[in-house]
Amino acid sequence: MAKGMRDIKRQIKSVQNMKQITKAMEMVAASKLKRSEQAATASRPYSDKIKEVIASIAAGGNNKHPMLQSREVKKTAYLVITSDRGLAGGYNANVLRKVMSTIKDNHNSPDDYAILVIGRKGRDFFRRQGIAVASAVSGVSDSPKFAEIKSIASDGVRGFETGEFDELNLIYNEYVNAMTQVPVVKQLLPLSQVEFSGSTADYEYEPSAEEVLNVLLPKYAETLVFSAMLESKASEFGARMTAMGSATKNATKMIDKFTLAYNRARQAAITQEIAEIVGGVNAQQ
Repeated sequence: MAKGMRDIKRQIKSVQNMKQITKAMEMVAASKLKRSEQAATASRPYSDKIKEVIASIAAGGNNKHPMLQSREVKKTAYLVITSDRGLAGGYNANVLRKVMSTIKDNHNSPDDYAILVIGRKGRDFFRRQGIAVASAVSGVSDSPKFAEIKSIASDGVRGFETGEFDELNLIYNEYVNAMTQVPVVKQLLPLSQVEFSGSTADYEYEPSAEEVLNVLLPKYAETLVFSAMLESKASEFGARMTAMGSATKNATKMIDKFTLAYNRARQAAITQEIAEIVGGVNAQQ
């Protein structure tokens, strides 16, 4: 009985230590989530302004740039955003499941698509599945900087411009709130959906509208990738906060369960000792 009680006490101590870790991770994720939300919000004015200028140029009849033109899709590229670490609930599993279902529904051969991936989890997943990864980036910080993802964003834009593939889609977790992250597929290139809304501004371009468009379009596409990265980071921290919160609650329930079992075992041991004492007294009479 004493051995059983020692085992239960060890289990209680082990779960208490685990609870401390999950609670700390929940609090850290909550703090990082707030910063990620602020970063995602702060990036919007920049991308909105570039979009406004591009749409203004395109509205003036300068919309013949290849990045604005749809063409026959012979090969599609997918830029997938995942995390480097786990312990975030279904964050990575959901987006990777979305990728695989999209590939299954739209392609019959590996030659019909290419994979670019941000995050160690995604990179390792595709390697295990035997799917070639054209470009990969890992080690992105919790507060991403554009320089960290510029190389893969540039690879995607360059691949479209050179005709390596005819369409580039982003697949990532869209942030709704801390409890909800939705895996989505969004077309990045061609930028055929750029529309201008709001009052028309009169811009003067030097040297020409076409030259400005040649510079701005790649930057705009790269900015969209960075915005998706920021939103994906917010989704990651929201998912991790929720997962660690659930883990903490489960640990509390386990502690209560083990504590009840320990108390019952201790009560049984006390009852047995009393019975042995009474039995010994009666035997001496």
